[in-house]
Amino acid sequence: MPSLAAVEVPLAAPPLARVLTLGCVQPPNRVEQEELTAAFRQLWAARHFNADRVEQLHQAVQVGARHLALPLAEYPKLDSFAKANDAFIEHATRLGEQAIRLALDRAGLSPKRVDHLFFVTVTGIATPSIEARLINRLGMRADTKRTPLFGLGCVAGAAALSRAADYLRAYPGEVAVLLSVELCSLTLQREDVSVANLIASGLFGDGAVAVVLGGTELGSESGGSAQGPRVLATRSVFYPDTEWAMGWDVVDTGFKVVLSAKVPDLAREHLRGDVDGFLESQGLTRRDIAHWVCHPGGPKVLEAVEQALELPRRATERSWSSLRRVGNLSSASVLFIFQDLLASGEARPGDRGLLLSMGPGFCSELVLLEW
Repeated sequence: MPSLAAVEVPLAAPPLARVLTLGCVQPPNRVEQEELTAAFRQLWAARHFNADRVEQLHQAVQVGARHLALPLAEYPKLDSFAKANDAFIEHATRLGEQAIRLALDRAGLSPKRVDHLFFVTVTGIATPSIEARLINRLGMRADTKRTPLFGLGCVAGAAALSRAADYLRAYPGEVAVLLSVELCSLTLQREDVSVANLIASGLFGDGAVAVVLGGTELGSESGGSAQGPRVLATRSVFYPDTEWAMGWDVVDTGFKVVLSAKVPDLAREHLRGDVDGFLESQGLTRRDIAHWVCHPGGPKVLEAVEQALELPRRATERSWSSLRRVGNLSSASVLFIFQDLLASGEARPGDRGLLLSMGPGFCSELVLLEW
């Protein structure tokens, strides 16, 4: 009986998600840092031993202006967690709708074409969650799948982008939308004069961003000109026994910030090995990355990222620019910077980029992109 020769069958390329468009919006209440600093000096002068410290810390974070959910004069009325959270629900719903409509319009897609809606925030709570309220406002299908994620903080934009890409690898004919809404100004603790809260009062701003992603079998219905990079691979890294580094303490008045001065040290200690190991798994090195999309956690964190990854300042300039213009928007920031890169037109076919963020856990999230 003749032997059967082995026949090699080429494997099909794995299905990958593609970023189609982003839509970034901010509330209209833009306030210069000097005006905000003056307001905080007045607030804390009576209870802080050195009110000049407020100004020093606000200058150190290198933020020039921020957008706020409410006009500045309305914040004193938010004298309870309930009032602040009601404001979060109202304004998160409004901004979220604007961001999704903008992103879908750019992609040439109707809200009814969305199959899965991911929502991330760490600055307010709601049940029904914000994305559930948006199903009605946007007129999405009744069978739209929803995944609300809370508690990931600054890393959530990158993490949810990863999870949406994972989903589309299983359902390559579908459309997923990721929405991040962070209204950090509504979490301010007026009685907290800790250094962490003083820094947060000068660093964090408000904003929303929606990302539209499509699977490889989506076809041309989204308009090829709007298509961005493919998500080649993702990696999550959790650092054991570092829960103390960042997060919230939930107190009677709401969310009290936990922000350790050792966060930059964690970046310096872990990030190089994380990034190099991830890229090596894809047959790449840092030299193969043309575009770095880094979350602007603050000047010391950005400097630690540059040191850990041996990056020149030009590689992170978009992150520095975003920090100066609008502050740290928590989970939305890295996606705002991603949109800045896409809008610049600098990325060319074949370019690779790495989107990365760190956050409570303590952890990091890495997303490898290819144009």
